[in-house]
Amino acid sequence: MRNLTPVAGALLLVCWGWPDTGQAAPDDVTALRTELEALKADYSARVQALEARIRELESNVAARNAPAAAASAASLAAPAAAPAAPYAAAPARSSNLAAFNPAVSVILTGNYASLTQDPATYRIAGFIPPPTGEGPGDRSFNLDESELTFTSNVDPYFFANLTAAIQGDNSIDIEEAYFKTLALGHGLTLKGGRFFSATGYLNEIHSHNWDFADQPLVYQAFFGGAQLGQDGAQLRWLAPSEYFLELGAEAGSGRTFPGTQRNANSLASDALFAHLGGDIGDSTSWRTGVSWLRARSTARAYQDVDQFGTPVTNAFTGTSRTWVVDGTLKWAPHGDPTYHQFKLQGEWMHRTEDGQLSFDLTGRNLVGGYGSSQSGWYMQAIYEFIQRWRAGVRYDSMSSGTPGIGLVGSGALPLTAFPTLASASPERTTLMIDWSLSEFSRFRAQYALDDARASARDRQFLLQYILAIGAHGAHKF
Repeated sequence: MRNLTPVAGALLLVCWGWPDTGQAAPDDVTALRTELEALKADYSARVQALEARIRELESNVAARNAPAAAASAASLAAPAAAPAAPYAAAPARSSNLAAFNPAVSVILTGNYASLTQDPATYRIAGFIPPPTGEGPGDRSFNLDESELTFTSNVDPYFFANLTAAIQGDNSIDIEEAYFKTLALGHGLTLKGGRFFSATGYLNEIHSHNWDFADQPLVYQAFFGGAQLGQDGAQLRWLAPSEYFLELGAEAGSGRTFPGTQRNANSLASDALFAHLGGDIGDSTSWRTGVSWLRARSTARAYQDVDQFGTPVTNAFTGTSRTWVVDGTLKWAPHGDPTYHQFKLQGEWMHRTEDGQLSFDLTGRNLVGGYGSSQSGWYMQAIYEFIQRWRAGVRYDSMSSGTPGIGLVGSGALPLTAFPTLASASPERTTLMIDWSLSEFSRFRAQYALDDARASARDRQFLLQYILAIGAHGAHKF
C-alpha cells in the first residue's frame, strides 16, 4: 500500500486548496471519501493484475528453457501455474500464445561429386551388404538430405523432438520423433519413440555435424550407411561424480540394419553403453565409451551372383552382436576454439553373426548354417589452423575374416558361389578442408582414395555445402 500514498496525498492537496464557496455540506465530504476509496480499490486491483501477469510470463520463460535446465525450472514454475484471481479476468492473456511455439530449424545440404568408378556398382568387399547406404552417392551435382526439426519443452516434465529428413529424390523419412523426460530425478532420463541409438560415438551425431561428408567404412558396413535407429525406449543414468560418467540401455523393434522389423511382439534390438569423460587442465577434454548391440534379423536379403555369374538373391536369418569402443580428445587454447582447435576421434568395432544363410531364394532355395567374425576401425584428426578454416585426415581399415558357410562346408556349393563374402581387407584414406563463414554455413572440399571394392580403386572428389536456418541447438561433445 506504500505506492498509494502519492495518490492519496494528491487528492488531499486538491481538496485542501479548493476555493471555499461556503460551508461544505456533510454529503459532499462523504462523496469525496467514497470516491477516494473507489480509486484506492481500483489501483490495488490493477497492481495485483500486473503482478499476476509477471508471474505468468516468468512461468512461460521457465517452461521454454533448454532441457538441461528444465528440471530446476519445473520447481520454479509450479507456484505460478495457478495465477491470482484478478488476472483470471484480464483480457491480455491471449497475447502470450506465441510462447508455446516450438523452435524450428532447417538444414540444407548438397554436393558435387567426381568419381572414377561407377557408384552404382559400389560394394564393400567381404561383408553382407545393406539394402542401401554404401558408397559416396551419385556423380555430378546432388541435393543431399535436408532436415526439418521441431523441438520444444512440452511442459516442466517432458521435452519433444521431431526431425524429418527430406531426401534429394523427394522422399521423406522421419529420422527422429521422441519425447524425453526432464524431471525424473536421481540423474535418470527416459527417452521414448524413434531416436538414434547411443551405440558408438558418431551414430548419435546428425550428418550435417560430421567432420567429413560421409561415414567411416565400418559404419557403412555394420550399420548400413544410415544411422542406427531405434523405435523403442532408452534409459540413461548420469552419475553424480567429478567425472562425466553415463550408463544406459535401449530396447527397440530392430527396424534398421543389421536388424529387421519382424511381425512379432518380442523386441528385435537391444543395446548397452557406458561413457566416461573429463578435463585435462583448462585446454583439453576427453571422452571414451564402450557399447554393445544385439540385433535379430529375419530373411535379411541381399543380391549376389553364383559361381556362373548368374544373379541370385540370398538371405541371412540370425543374430548380430556388435562391440564398439570409441575415444575422442579435444583441445583448444584455454577452452576457446575461436582461432585454433584440434580433435582426435576414433572407433573400433567387432561384429559376430550366427544363424542360417539361404542361397538363391527364388531358385534352388538351399539353406545352411552361417557364422562370421568381422572388425573395422577408423581414426581421424581435425585441426582449425586459422579462424574458420579446418583441415582433416581420416583412415579407415576393415577385416572381413573368413565366414563359416554351411552349404560350402557340406559340399553342396563351392565358395565361389558366394563372391561377395570372399575374405577381404577394405581400406580408405580421406583428406578434407572446410570453411565456415559462421556457425550457420560451411563449405567443404574432400578427396578420398577408396580401396573398399574387391577390384579397382575409386578416386573420389566432393564439394559440399551445409546451411542452417532457424534455431540450432548445441552440438554433441
